[in-house]
Amino acid sequence: MIGEDEEGTLAALKAIRRELADPKIKEHRGRIVKTTGNGLLLEFASVVDAVRCAVEVQREMAERNADVPPDRIELRMGINVGDIIKDGRDIYGDGVNVAARLEALAEPGGICVSRVVRDQVRDKLVFSFEDMGEQQVKNCPASARPPRPAWRKAQSLRDRSGRTAAKPAAGAARQALDRSAPVSEHER
Repeated sequence: MIGEDEEGTLAALKAIRRELADPKIKEHRGRIVKTTGNGLLLEFASVVDAVRCAVEVQREMAERNADVPPDRIELRMGINVGDIIKDGRDIYGDGVNVAARLEALAEPGGICVSRVVRDQVRDKLVFSFEDMGEQQVKNCPASARPPRPAWRKAQSLRDRSGRTAAKPAAGAARQALDRSAPVSEHER
C-alpha cells in the first residue's frame, strides 16, 4: 500500500492513530513506548487491559474496513507477558521479542497471544481462543502453540465487568503490552 501512495497511506495511518488507536490505548491505561515506522510498541499495566484494547481496536478497524477495497489498512497484533528491561522510556528483552514474533504470526486483522496471556485472561474475559497449532518462532529455542482470541465469531461480547465490546472487526497491528506483557502492532 505504501509503495502505491506513500502520502495517502501515511495520512490514513495517522488518522487511525488519532481517531482510534491512541484513544483506546489511553482508555485501557497503556502507553506508546515507541513507533517503528508503521508499527507501535505498547506497554500496559494489565494484560486484561491489553487484550481488551487489542480486541476493541481490531473490531473498530473491521467496521471501518467493511466498505473499503481489499488494499485497505489492516493491523496485526501480538501480545505477550514476560520480563522486560527498562532503559529510560524504552523497553527491551524477551518479553518484547516474543510479542513481536507473535505479531508476525497473526493474520491481518488478527491478534496472536502467548499461552501465558491466554491463561491470565481466560477467567476474566469471555473471549474464547483458537489454538494455532505448533509454530516455529524465530530465536525461540522451542516451538510454540500460540492461541488467538476467537472474538470475531460473536456479534458482541461482554467481559466479566459487564462492558459490551464493539462488533467484531478486521484489522492488524503490532504492539508490546504490559510491564510484563509487551504488545506488538504493525500495518500490513
